[in-house]
Amino acid sequence: MRCDVASAPAPGYGAEMSKYGPLQLGFAVGLLISIPAAGHTQSPKRPSIAAHSRATPAEQLGAIEAWAAYAYNEKSGKVCYLAGQPDKSQPLGAKRKRPVAMVTHRPGERIANVVSFVEGYPLKEGSDVSLDIGGTKFDLFTKGDSAWARTAELDKAIVEAMTRGKQAMVKGTPMKGPVTTDTYSLAGFAQAIALIDKACDVKR
Repeated sequence: MRCDVASAPAPGYGAEMSKYGPLQLGFAVGLLISIPAAGHTQSPKRPSIAAHSRATPAEQLGAIEAWAAYAYNEKSGKVCYLAGQPDKSQPLGAKRKRPVAMVTHRPGERIANVVSFVEGYPLKEGSDVSLDIGGTKFDLFTKGDSAWARTAELDKAIVEAMTRGKQAMVKGTPMKGPVTTDTYSLAGFAQAIALIDKACDVKR
């Protein structure tokens, strides 16, 4: 089954979501720095959490398998998110930063289930990132080195698929070089989602 979406983000949604990418990535990379860079065929099942600095005052809610959950406060209110890295990335030895998958809740802004994938390299302008979860496929719009769903409804559908699924495959097209494929194990994803749902009072 394939979830087809329009070629442009819904007004006010996709573009709005993209502004959160750098902030989220700053937290995620800081908290996952000890995981080997993409290009390694295997990475630890549990992220090794680096010590928080004043620049990343996030509270760890828990770490389950390949996923870790966090919360922090900012002016608009509490923010809860989970982050994980792939078990396998191809091609081996590709020049890129660590890829990261994230889901973020911002209840103070009435935003929940924002899915994002940071590919770790500049994506080809105008390209989509392909997400395959157990045969269900989604096309994500791109900006810079990151990809997002185009609508809140699609975000929710992706989270539901990841909660039920066993693995997610993410394919991105760099500005230069071959297409990359990252394979994420979804073991522990449902538990991590439950942690950020509870912390940010998101109902399902």
